[in-house]
Amino acid sequence: MHGAHGHVTFLGAGPGDPGLLTLRAVEALSQADVLVADPRVRDVVRTHTRAGVDTPLQPEGQEASTAPDPAGDAADLAMAAARSGKRVVRAVAGDPGLDSDAAREMLALASAGIPFEVVPGVAAAVGVPAYAGVPLRDAQGTDVRFVDAATADDRCWTEVGVSDATVVVSTTLESVAATAGELVAAGRKPDTPLTVTLAGTTTRQRTFTATLGSIQQTLKQAKVLPSPDGGQSVIAVVGERSAAAQRDQLAWFESKPLFGWQVLVPRTKEQAASLSDQLRSYGAVPAEVPTIAVEPPRTPQQMERAVKGLVTGRYEWIAFTSVNAVKAVREKFEEYGLDARAFAGIKVAAVGEQTARALIAFGVKPDLVPSGEQSAAGLLEDWPPYDPVFDPIDRVFLPRADIATETLVAGLIELGWEVDDVTAYRTVRASPPPAETREAIKGGGFDAVLFTSSSTVRNLVGIAGKPHNVTVIACIGPATAKTAEEHGLRVDVMSPEPSVHKLAEALADFGAQRRADAVEAGDPVKRPSEKRPARRRARS
Repeated sequence: MHGAHGHVTFLGAGPGDPGLLTLRAVEALSQADVLVADPRVRDVVRTHTRAGVDTPLQPEGQEASTAPDPAGDAADLAMAAARSGKRVVRAVAGDPGLDSDAAREMLALASAGIPFEVVPGVAAAVGVPAYAGVPLRDAQGTDVRFVDAATADDRCWTEVGVSDATVVVSTTLESVAATAGELVAAGRKPDTPLTVTLAGTTTRQRTFTATLGSIQQTLKQAKVLPSPDGGQSVIAVVGERSAAAQRDQLAWFESKPLFGWQVLVPRTKEQAASLSDQLRSYGAVPAEVPTIAVEPPRTPQQMERAVKGLVTGRYEWIAFTSVNAVKAVREKFEEYGLDARAFAGIKVAAVGEQTARALIAFGVKPDLVPSGEQSAAGLLEDWPPYDPVFDPIDRVFLPRADIATETLVAGLIELGWEVDDVTAYRTVRASPPPAETREAIKGGGFDAVLFTSSSTVRNLVGIAGKPHNVTVIACIGPATAKTAEEHGLRVDVMSPEPSVHKLAEALADFGAQRRADAVEAGDPVKRPSEKRPARRRARS
């Protein structure tokens, strides 16, 4: 805490990609008592705040760049909170020094004697060209000028018109042509190259390469204009460095193998996280739809007896075969007011890394995680046989789902152990996803679906309907593919081995091949969902 007053951190949240927040920004957000964020970046920053952070809302549109008195409303909220001794984070889009009116808010705080600090962010004018494959400077070097079209006066246009500097213009989609006109009127040649990037650094990014003279026509031909979203911010880069030939080689972001693909991941939330991160690294937009719900066992007595047995020293080992088994035992512990200390003196096994992570989060370090295959068979390979000299107790507690784990039970008995095989939870079909998601599945709104087991095929079709035939179907193995085909689906991608990460990789290879084929044929690169026949508008 800083003196009697609180403290305000002005924080640049970057141009849109949540991965561009700095480490210092994430640290400041995690310590904030109050978050005052521009609506554009609220979702980007809120995920890093702690539970219970106060987020007084600014009216939509009261952002640093658009409000009639941009500093007023947000500065008042930040100041009031800081005066009451709170740590306030004031988050703005891009960088506080370049992309917003934060300076006026800082002056207001300085006059009121409230301490503040600034955490710079990636400015849109710098980050967006980088994601569009447009270097602002290279070995030849050139001046770079940053212009905000909304506030630029005649003198500013004249200066950039007569120079050969690279000009980075922050403007709106509907004002791009007027901006190009200002530059030509001020002396730039109509054949000067420029790029215009919409939704920069996000998976909706689109970049158009043209010249000052042809940009209006280019945007009309691409059906980007006229548009109801004409007021959206865009970054235009004017100068030789935005020439088409160079951008074709440098456009690393939009040429990712699954760029902009909406990919459906029908798994449980816990399972989907690392897979979704991998899909994002290929440029995809993952949508997680749980197909399995976890419920308590129908008869809880067996589980209650086993948990009491843990405390009274009935077991030598406890073996967890899933994240859900950890969750079920943890919930029972909490019910009885127990914590991880109840595991003292008991050896703990986890079937794989994810289950081990769930145990560590609970405060339990597993003694055994398979060194080879992460499965019941892999666990058995490393499991020690029962030794009456070293093992005072010969019993293993196995909390599991209501689906069988015969392999593990039989293997443990063979090694000389007694096994209490207890149903800790039941897996049931999840409830249907929202109507919007069901429509997207059946109507071809998704570009691909990943099926990780036969049950995910049956459950997804059961709760949401059959994916549209333009959707790419990717299956983890032959049994899953067979189930998909039995449900009338065409399987396009098969994982080379039964691993979700290999499956995502195989889908990325498929997307890369599709893109290469389109480029070679001279066709525009389209996502599978863009190949749908134009649908008649539904009556409202």
